[in-house]
Order: sequence, then C-alpha cells, then structure tokens
Amino acid sequence: MKLIVEGSNLRGSVKIPASKSHTIRAVAISSLAEGKSVIKYPLASADTMSAVETYRCLGVHIVTENDQWIVEGKGGKWEIPDNVIDVGNSGTTMCIALGSSALIEQGLIVMTGDYQIRRRPVGPLIGSLNNLGAKVVSTRNNDLPPIVIQGKIRGGNTSIKAMSSQYLTSLLINTPLAENNTDIDVPLLYEKPYVDMTVNWLKEHGIQLQYDNEYKHVTIPGCQKYETVNKQIPGDFSSATFFLSAGALPDNEVICQGLDINDTQGDKAVLQYLKQMGADVTVEDDGGIKVSAKQLKGCDIDLNATPDALPMMAVLACFASGKTRLLNVPQARLKETDRISVMREELSKLGAKIKELPDGLEIEESSMIPGNVDGHGDHRVVMALAIAGTMLPGTTIIDGYESVNITFPTFLDCLQKIGGNARILEDKNNQ
Repeated sequence: MKLIVEGSNLRGSVKIPASKSHTIRAVAISSLAEGKSVIKYPLASADTMSAVETYRCLGVHIVTENDQWIVEGKGGKWEIPDNVIDVGNSGTTMCIALGSSALIEQGLIVMTGDYQIRRRPVGPLIGSLNNLGAKVVSTRNNDLPPIVIQGKIRGGNTSIKAMSSQYLTSLLINTPLAENNTDIDVPLLYEKPYVDMTVNWLKEHGIQLQYDNEYKHVTIPGCQKYETVNKQIPGDFSSATFFLSAGALPDNEVICQGLDINDTQGDKAVLQYLKQMGADVTVEDDGGIKVSAKQLKGCDIDLNATPDALPMMAVLACFASGKTRLLNVPQARLKETDRISVMREELSKLGAKIKELPDGLEIEESSMIPGNVDGHGDHRVVMALAIAGTMLPGTTIIDGYESVNITFPTFLDCLQKIGGNARILEDKNNQ
C-alpha cells in the first residue's frame, strides 16, 4: 500500500492514541493476575492485538470491547496451546510472553512471529530463562525465533545484558511467579525508562522487588501474586513524536491531546529534544502539548533511552541549521528494521546530507526534494517519511503504508485533520 503526500502546512490539534507499551504490559499483567481485570481505553492496533491473541493461546479469556478490555487472568497457570503462538510484528509481546510461557508446568510452547521478528535476537533472554530453570531453545540455534519453551522457571541467579530493555522487562514481569527468589545482575541496560515503566506497573499491582537506581542488581521474591488491573491507558508519546516534531517544522503549529506529562514513558524526552533544537514547546491549561515552529538548530542528541524516536528526529535534523548527531543508539539497528541504515538510505533519496555512524546518524541541513521512498515495512519509518513529505514542494510516494496499523491505525486521519495533503494510492489490481 502506497501513501501519497503533497507539500502541506500542518496546524491544529491531534488526539494521540493510547500507549502501546502500557497496553501490552496491561494485557500481560492482567493475564498473570487471578480474576477479572479491566483495561480502559487501550490501544487497539496490530501489536496490541498480538498480545491479546498470545495470552488467549495460553488459555486466558479476553473480551475486547471498544473502550475497555476485560481479562480473566489465570495466575500463570497456562493451558498448553493448540498451535504455535504467532506474535506477528510485536517484539514487546515476543519478549514478555516468552518469559510468561516459561511458567508452564508441563508441555512445550512454540513461539514465532513475522519475518521481522524472526531476525530480532532474544539470546540474552533465552540464556537467563535457562539459568532460572526453564528449557528454552531457538529452533535454528541462532538466538532468533522461532523459540521452543519448556518450563518451569524456578528462580535463582542470572546475569543479562539488556541491549533491549524488553529482555529485563520480561524477567521483571514473570519471575515474581517463580517459586524461589530471583537475583538479576544487569551489566548493560539500554532504554532505562521502559524498565521504569515496568517497575511502576509491578508496584501498582502488588509486586515486591528491590533494586538500585540504575537496575544494576534486582532481587524479586518468589511466590508472589499480581493484583488485578483496573486502569486507563495514557496516550502514547512514541506515537506523539511524529506530530510533536511536525509542529517544530517551518510554518507549522501542532497541539497533541491525550498525553500525560507526568507519565513514565521514555519518549516524553522528545519534548526536551525539541527544545534543545530551538522549538517552542508549551503545556496548555487543558493538558494539550503545543509545539510551534522556530528556526531549528543542529545539536548532539543521546537517543539511548528513546530508540523509537530516531526516524523522526532524523527527519527533523534535515531542516535544522548546522549539523545534528543522533548518538548512542546502536539498538536501533535491532528494531523492525536496521533503522539507522534505513533512514540514511531513504532520506538520501530525498536529498538529505546524512551519514551513518556505528551508533547513530550525522545529518546536515539539507535542500530536500520529493521522491519515491520505501518504508521497509517499519511503521515508524513510514510515519517519519510521511511528515517529511509534507515539507517538500511536490509529491512524495511512500511504499509500505499498511505497517502503521502496528501502532497508529488513525495516523492518516490525524495527518489530514491538521492539513496534511495525503492519501492512500489504491491498488487497482485489488479492486
């Protein structure tokens, strides 16, 4: 599916959908609790529905209504799935549910995903689950899905290098249900705010744990139980990144509604990045966050905590005076695509002066031109390129638009609402 984007001025208000990260944690914790949970105003997208279907495969009864999901949790006492569990494109679901599957008492569980998931390594998590008593193997012996899981994790000691925070999040969410205490050493941790989010979920739902401020060592007592969930899901700062950044581009002004400025989401740091580049950022009386265009200036930005922001920050850097370096984010190469390489490749097609670094990108202010680009099946790449297209004098065509359904199904509606001249190119062969 192709998205056609023409040059546009973006001005107005956008309702940001609920957080993917919070929604998937809510589904997992509701499933691990015993009894009825209510998840209010969740994100309904391909990734979150993958989480729902995954825990349904483990025997959890989940009703997905428009404004709330009802989950009848099983306390980790899973049923053996009838078939292979397919997590689709959801890396978060793969990691968290991999740990959940290791709680099964008897039988085997097989987990896989789409072609992107099958190239995303989970070796460190496999190693830790095996340390804790499970038997987990990669079917191709390469630390990539498909994965075969045989329980049960019992607790104990492990050390994990968390180049993806999802590895540590999986252990934190699932080891409270082990029969013994779990001690985790973490010599490397990227994306720390996502672990902060996980820890807040645990504390809110009755789980005890001890840790230092940097999560170098975590101790989780065993034989714990989750309290049921009754919670509204806040707006998603990762999704908001595209429209917050759009507001910072020349002649634009965008207000994002539905965000909680006090939430733990790591991508809230995008507001600081925008200020650092010179944008005008204000929080309105009604809670909306307004970003207005000013002359942007290049700078160095450490994206280690916010790898999902890299595609959009790369676009923004093309319109900033001087040089911008997006640094310390090597894990961006391990997402749905190698986002460092992909953004260099696609923005170059539009005239960007951009150079790939081992851990990021170096970008100079560029005279951009419209053209044909490929989203590589990566939702965040597609949305970043769409915002770029609105700034170019002519027609930009982006291939792979359907991938936005993974996290932001209403993206095009939101873009059009604030003046984005964009439409889907219909495939006449399928009419």
